[in-house]
Amino acid sequence: MGKTRVDYKALSTQCKKKKRRTRKRKRKLMEGGGNLDWKIGVMAHAPAREGKKESKKYYQNYIRERGKEEEKIKRTRILVVVIFDELDPKSKRYLRGEGANLEVLRDKKLKGQLSIKEKLYGQSARAAAMAEKWLMHAEHGYLEAEGIEKTWRIKQESILTEVDIISSRKTFDMFLPELGPYKLEYSLSGRHMLVGGRKGHLAMIDMITMDLVKEFQVRETIRDVVFLQNELLFAVAQKKYPYIYNRDGTEIHCLKEHGAPLKLQYLDKYFLLVSINKLGELHYQDVSTGVIVVSYRTGLGRTDVMQTNPYNSVIGLGHSRGKVTMWKPTSSKPLVTMLCHHAPVTAVAFQNGGHLMATASMDRKIKLWDIRKFEVLRNYVGYAQSLDFSQKGLLAMSNGSHIQIWRDSDGNNDYGQYMSHSMVKGYQVGKLRFRPYEDVLGIGHSMGLSCILVPGSGEPNFDTWVANPYETRKQRREKEVHALLDKLQPETIMLDPTKIGAVRPQRKKEKPSKLEVEAAMEAAVEAAKSISFKNKSKGRNKPSKRAKKKEEAVLNAKRSFLELQDDEWPMKKPKLDEVSQLSKSLQRFARKKPS
Repeated sequence: MGKTRVDYKALSTQCKKKKRRTRKRKRKLMEGGGNLDWKIGVMAHAPAREGKKESKKYYQNYIRERGKEEEKIKRTRILVVVIFDELDPKSKRYLRGEGANLEVLRDKKLKGQLSIKEKLYGQSARAAAMAEKWLMHAEHGYLEAEGIEKTWRIKQESILTEVDIISSRKTFDMFLPELGPYKLEYSLSGRHMLVGGRKGHLAMIDMITMDLVKEFQVRETIRDVVFLQNELLFAVAQKKYPYIYNRDGTEIHCLKEHGAPLKLQYLDKYFLLVSINKLGELHYQDVSTGVIVVSYRTGLGRTDVMQTNPYNSVIGLGHSRGKVTMWKPTSSKPLVTMLCHHAPVTAVAFQNGGHLMATASMDRKIKLWDIRKFEVLRNYVGYAQSLDFSQKGLLAMSNGSHIQIWRDSDGNNDYGQYMSHSMVKGYQVGKLRFRPYEDVLGIGHSMGLSCILVPGSGEPNFDTWVANPYETRKQRREKEVHALLDKLQPETIMLDPTKIGAVRPQRKKEKPSKLEVEAAMEAAVEAAKSISFKNKSKGRNKPSKRAKKKEEAVLNAKRSFLELQDDEWPMKKPKLDEVSQLSKSLQRFARKKPS
């Protein structure tokens, strides 16, 4: 036989085509993204079916489905990260904390549900941010330093050259050396400022137009001033009594029940005027009805440090022994008594949120307190005669002729120096007040009045339903009527106002009095006597047996009440004579009473 000739070229092409086919098959089977090696790996991972032979198509479908599941898992892993990365800082403020860690979960259903919820949370955060953008269009800004520059070294002259013309007009210095030192107070909307000089000078100023509304002399010592419900009425703590004046300077009321006041506060939601006098007596008077709600003696001596917590309307008093007490009109004793310092307290201030309190003392310490826990958060070295928190949480303090403004830059109640301002040497700052809805700090000192710019101190967006600086006469009247209709009762003042809508826990049953027990026992005895017994067979229906049964029923009715009396009112021990009280060895020497 002759040798057959082999076409090696054709053979090699066939082999190449076969390899190419196998590669294509592999690629098709590996579309799911798994790291399986051809059919052996697929068989090792795919579930076997009883009584059926696995075909190539079955393994192919299995790998494709598995690839889809792996893609879903990857999507759920990155979903939370994508939500947090895509949202801008404004939207992130409205998120409900950090997202759930879906990598740890093995339950596919739970993963899907959580991923949908995280997506909805992101959408709601974006919607809230958009609402804020349209409704609260103005933003507050702070001083920002470049390089090694410090914000507290920036002077007022440098700030005035950079701000707009309207803002630059808000600062002024009023030189009144003969009638000071001055106290000042702003209205709720921040439009009007009320000033009172120690020597009887009273004035009201419109801060938008810078016009003098009214100025008059009371010819008596003025210790404090405060606006009432609006700028039409204000109260003044004078030498002997507090007085109420209207906008035209006419005296409306003289409140003689308060005595000689040192400090005044007004609770606008309750229409209550609060005063503390020289004798340490705290008075609450309803301005809408003219009735003295309550008067208490603090029992801690004279004090002129008084401030209202805007969160719950609780009055805070600082005393000479370093204590701070908190009061409400329905309690004759302080709700809280805190030993804050070891020297007399000079100033107290509450943040708008109501959970942060600042105190200063003559021991040269300034402390920040968490009122929810009643513990110290921060302790600083320094002296302050006056403290005040702004609407945005800036803390202003005065010491002599120097003023410092602190800011919580990190959000963890760690206050640091933000701005500083020095008055003319020799000026003594008496009272500091931030102007509502403006970046302005009002200063009352021994030589007059001053206002400085503090960027970022005021709320940039005002609510016209709460405080409207541009309200008309009609709007003011309607607002006053609505305030009277929505007036809260003094009983609603408490440390935690969220408990007002809560359900009061059940009290334990009070023990009945002795008379009530006796009356209930008599009723039970009468009921036992009126019981009628059935007629029984001969010999069991005798009158004696019936009487015995009634006696047993009466005794059973009395027994429970007698046991209750024994528990509540145990029998008194019989008095022992003098002889029995002595020891046995001395009883023979005691005198015996003649029989």
